[in-house]
Amino acid sequence: MNILNYKLYYFLGIGGIGMSALARYFNHYGKKVSGYDKTKTGLTTQLENEGIPCHYEENVEFLQKTLSGYKPEEVLIVFTPAVPLEHKEYIFLKQNGYSILKRSAVLGEITKQFKTIAIAGTHGKTTTTTMVSHLLKSNDVNCFAFMGGISKNYDTNLLLGDPSKSETYVVVEADEYDRSFLTLHPYLSVITSCDADHLDIYKNHQFVKEGYELFANLIQKDGCLIVNKNVDNELTLPSNKLIYSLNLNTNYVAENVRFIENEAHFDVISPIENLTGVCLGITGMHNVENSLAAIAIAQQVGLKGEQIKKALRSFSGVKRRFDYRFKSSKTIYIDDYAHHPEELKATISSVKRIYPSKKITGVFQPHLFSRTRDFADGFAQSLSLLDEVILLDIYPARELPIEGVTSKMLLEKVTTVNKKLLSKQEVLEHIRTNDHEVIVTMGAGDIDGLVKPIEDILKEKIK
Repeated sequence: MNILNYKLYYFLGIGGIGMSALARYFNHYGKKVSGYDKTKTGLTTQLENEGIPCHYEENVEFLQKTLSGYKPEEVLIVFTPAVPLEHKEYIFLKQNGYSILKRSAVLGEITKQFKTIAIAGTHGKTTTTTMVSHLLKSNDVNCFAFMGGISKNYDTNLLLGDPSKSETYVVVEADEYDRSFLTLHPYLSVITSCDADHLDIYKNHQFVKEGYELFANLIQKDGCLIVNKNVDNELTLPSNKLIYSLNLNTNYVAENVRFIENEAHFDVISPIENLTGVCLGITGMHNVENSLAAIAIAQQVGLKGEQIKKALRSFSGVKRRFDYRFKSSKTIYIDDYAHHPEELKATISSVKRIYPSKKITGVFQPHLFSRTRDFADGFAQSLSLLDEVILLDIYPARELPIEGVTSKMLLEKVTTVNKKLLSKQEVLEHIRTNDHEVIVTMGAGDIDGLVKPIEDILKEKIK
């Protein structure tokens, strides 16, 4: 299959972060691209501004007009599992013999064409993917990059390379959901973490670990696996691997870590070239750890110490990943995508380390009823690190409600005394009428819709 042989690419779920990157990829090659999503967002608006039509209701008549003039064999339908199988447009396409591929399969076909760097992990993969992409791109390494977030350096989730050159890399975020990452063809791989998650798919942690072991064994014989020490302790992995950690006896180690004005400073022990005086343009111990994986990849590609250090210093991070949104003498506001107990723990612990004497208010929107049910105790333990806990209702995404699984149930497990369940509008009013030292919004649902209103309130309060 040559994935570029089609004339029309129609996306069911075009507004997803991974789907939109693929839509941009085909649009770059001059293909006709169109798609459906449930809701209009900033990301779909950007796609429309780039010439990619999007619509927001299940409309078979509209779909037929889009398909008119094309033979079924000239059309590729790309869909995400977030779109239900009873979706009217999906049923029509299935019944009428159109080629339908999951997003992961399409990305897998693209990775066959290039030297693939695949970065996986239940958390840390988006920042690490974006960091690797920046290391390569800023040092003129020919690469494409499909990132699971919006890079703040480039304001996009897709970077483009030149496929005509003899050596071309593609950096991809390897998604473990539905075992999607098993469609990839990696030359270099990273596993940042392998905690229990997506138990609606995997059923238990052992199956999660088996999925990651299968992914690890996909690397080419002359390739290499870069793996976190905690992951190496959990999994049975191939021998061609390099292990990284904070302050442990591993191949890559970060030492002398300190934080100065929201930047991380540290030294790196490496089997290829040690680095001293590294300055990372973002903060957080978890990001120092992520940078070790990125440094290991960069050295495998052939980058030298000063090239790596310069790129890391200029790295601005990813939108919604420990994303500083507002700073004043009174209030700091950070937004983060954390939606798993371990991610919450990492984000909150990093904030507490940076601001040890400040009161920290966390606003969290649980994502999925099943995840909330499966990890309720872990969520409660992580959230209890906060000085003030505000919960929104659970964001359902692709799920129907589960009896007894609510944000109220979760809140009751939180040990922090200052805790409350609020609507989005009540959150804004609470921030407007109370003084806060540090505010952190967290979640993978539509909580990002609160970011600008919160920014506006905080800006108004300092006038």
